[in-house]
Amino acid sequence: MVKSLENNQVVISPVRARIRLDFKGTGKKALFGGKSPEKMAEEIRDQQAALLRNVPWQGVIVEEIDMGLDIYTVTDEVDGREMAFAPLIITVRCDTLEEILPFIVRDEFRKIEILAPADFVMDRLEIERLLFRLFTELKRTKELWEKRLNNR
Repeated sequence: MVKSLENNQVVISPVRARIRLDFKGTGKKALFGGKSPEKMAEEIRDQQAALLRNVPWQGVIVEEIDMGLDIYTVTDEVDGREMAFAPLIITVRCDTLEEILPFIVRDEFRKIEILAPADFVMDRLEIERLLFRLFTELKRTKELWEKRLNNR
């Protein structure tokens, strides 16, 4: 729970946030057809939405998953390939700000909107803990990317 200021009094409440993740799909070429970038992005988004719905996160409650946004395509400036992105908006309720960090350090992260509380009150120790957790999440994400690159 986080401390917020309401009517000049400190109130403890959970954090509610809306997070947008855009899942990238690049087409797969196969001997007989293959899959378009849009289809790949949509499949990845569906898989991730199922994971978010069914796998429990400690301290995080997924309130809503919105897959209603349209899939959009862009052309890669470097190699000219077409890529598609399938947006997913999740609304979560967390005990602390630290529990939102795994969503933010993802490569798919695009935007966050804090729905509640409107203001936060944090002391020095809470800020230090938040920054340390951010560091550990970034380090973990970096190690995962390095592992993926080394396995190619």
